[in-house]
Amino acid sequence: MVVFLIILLAVAGAFGYRHWARQRHRETLLATGLSDHQRAIVAHEVPLTRKLPLELHGKLEGKINAFLEQVDYIGCNGLEVTDEMRLSIAAQACLLVVNSDTWYDHLTTILIYPSAFKSRKLEHSGYVVTERETVRIGESWSRGPVILSWAHTRQGAINDRDGHNVVFHEFAHQIDDLSGHTDGVPNLDKSQKFAEWERVFVTAYKSHVQHVQAGRKTVFDAYGAEGQEEFFAVAVEVFFERPAALKEHEPAVYRQLAMLFRLEPTTWA
Repeated sequence: MVVFLIILLAVAGAFGYRHWARQRHRETLLATGLSDHQRAIVAHEVPLTRKLPLELHGKLEGKINAFLEQVDYIGCNGLEVTDEMRLSIAAQACLLVVNSDTWYDHLTTILIYPSAFKSRKLEHSGYVVTERETVRIGESWSRGPVILSWAHTRQGAINDRDGHNVVFHEFAHQIDDLSGHTDGVPNLDKSQKFAEWERVFVTAYKSHVQHVQAGRKTVFDAYGAEGQEEFFAVAVEVFFERPAALKEHEPAVYRQLAMLFRLEPTTWA
């Protein structure tokens, strides 16, 4: 019995030490800045990072380090993954969580295609299952992976004022999925109330669907009418790239996202 207890304590100690060591390593990464070379790549590839308030630059660089340590990048269709690709995607993903406690806990892999790629989707109608092939520029799977077209990823980052960013879109789905369901209701900040989030987003979503069906444009991409989870993702794109327009046309949605991300992009230089 004594021997068993000693072994049990030793095993528990080993697991405890490994957890402590991983935590210390993560804290070190979060406190470490990028090299000058990496910083230059991020500034060039993701111009939006240059608008970030100075007090958030260190947080962003630390989270980029943690992201790069956690995630494996895999090139598809012969694509060779470069440092520019890794840093661009990491910087865009980390912009969404730069000032919050949210993290991509389950993500370990990103697949990158040179351009748009084919994807198969199963559609169910009663007992009938139909497989449909579509061309996509990005996909987000529950608990990973995230799949991206590099051509659209880079263009979305370089043009940071059009409200279209495939990395923001797919990583919004990753954040949404942390709640256990990809349904347009992520884990909310402690300052938020579910009833208020639901009221704001359901109202805005229904209004957007009506406008799209009538052929009218809104501040949101028409794809947001596909479902509440897609509406949330396109709203995140607009929040970061066209915050002034979002605040003007949908102030309640802007405010909910500002609380969720703990950011005020309308004040960025």
